Amino acid sequence: MRFKTDENIPLEAVDLLRASGHDVLSVFDQALAGHPDARIAAVCQQEDRTLITLDTDFSDIRTYPPADYAGLIVLRLVRQSVPAVTDVVHRLLEVFPTRDCHAQLWIVERDRIRVRN
Repeated sequence: MRFKTDENIPLEAVDLLRASGHDVLSVFDQALAGHPDARIAAVCQQEDRTLITLDTDFSDIRTYPPADYAGLIVLRLVRQSVPAVTDVVHRLLEVFPTRDCHAQLWIVERDRIRVRN
């Protein structure tokens, strides 16, 4: 799968995705750190990449309609430490082969995934 990781996703999680064979670019790879959400979203659309972020602004389907994107994955975690985020990303790696997030918003919590189309 093709992913873009937001600046709030630790590099350890990016490395985990890459080590699992996914095509991943972080906003740091493209000097997009600090850019507005709308710019990040536009780049994801242009590159046909699923965004992985901790920024709950991307869960607003009025502003970011899931059908307009390759996928939006918003991590809603009580703890946002590096181990907590990498643990959730590791769990997502088990889900990706069986579920497609294309044109969907996934709200990912520690123990569940809620899907909006």
